[in-house]
Amino acid sequence: MSAVPAPTSAATNPVPFEFEAGPWSHHHLARVEQALSNWVGDGAPAGLGDAMRYAVLDGGKRLRPLLVMAAYEAVCSAHPAAAAATTTAAAATTPADDAALRAACAVELIHAYSLVHDDMPCMDNDVLRRGKPTVHVQFGEAQALLAGDALQAFAFELLTPDGSAIPPATQATLCRLLARAAGSAGMAGGQAIDLASVGIVLTEDQLRQMHRLKTGALLQGSVLMGAVCGHAAQPAYQALSDYGAAMGLAFQVVDDILDVVADSATLGKTAGKDAAADKPTYVSLLGLARAQAYAQELLQESYAALARSGLPDARALGALADMVVRRSH
Repeated sequence: MSAVPAPTSAATNPVPFEFEAGPWSHHHLARVEQALSNWVGDGAPAGLGDAMRYAVLDGGKRLRPLLVMAAYEAVCSAHPAAAAATTTAAAATTPADDAALRAACAVELIHAYSLVHDDMPCMDNDVLRRGKPTVHVQFGEAQALLAGDALQAFAFELLTPDGSAIPPATQATLCRLLARAAGSAGMAGGQAIDLASVGIVLTEDQLRQMHRLKTGALLQGSVLMGAVCGHAAQPAYQALSDYGAAMGLAFQVVDDILDVVADSATLGKTAGKDAAADKPTYVSLLGLARAQAYAQELLQESYAALARSGLPDARALGALADMVVRRSH
């Protein structure tokens, strides 16, 4: 069952786009999965690599990598020669394509590290993630802490490869975007607000700010990193930023909804934990029906932002926004 009602208006691009189980997602998921398998944990000592790989591989929707690739290709669609280069082979063929693949993997590493740390007893104290025991349950707290640290560091190493043809300015911009999305102005700051808000009634503005930082910042950052790899012009970059902000907030609103309406087996993580921990959510603040309606409003905002971008083909981004709001886990 869908978390929210189906959209009442058409997507930004009326041309049908086969997304889930379609060739576009299959192609990029395969590339990202292979790259992560090749890179993560390689040479890490004392069992650390095993914990790193356990945290990253064989699970997850890979939404953030797909956002990087979709934004990159949307920007490239304004430049036919560049767009053709992104679809000619499964392997990276240009410096820009290599940058996009590395950015896609880097955001997933940051996401994975955040889940490892968030699940630990000192934070959310969760025992289930992606349908399997959390990393600290499987490997112990000390190894989980180190695995998260190593994944975070490796994300930035991926963005700055030795002897790369990726322009240094692009490498630096990608590192800055990722660091901001993950740090005190993004994910870590939002988690700090979340931990400090247990048992406290927040206003809607306060809750929105917490979610924009905790979850939305990395999703928006993924979109912007893809835009940078494609060398987006400023108007398109701003529109994609607006899209990422709306879609990122929608993701967390739907997460709040699913915590109430779904079960643990469907979610792959512990259901009902927000209410049990007395954490403020959109459902607790607005009620279920209004939270569902708000997710729908944010979806329409994301469509409108894509329309403003002027990019010839942003269908994959529209499909990803739709998936975020319609998902059941």
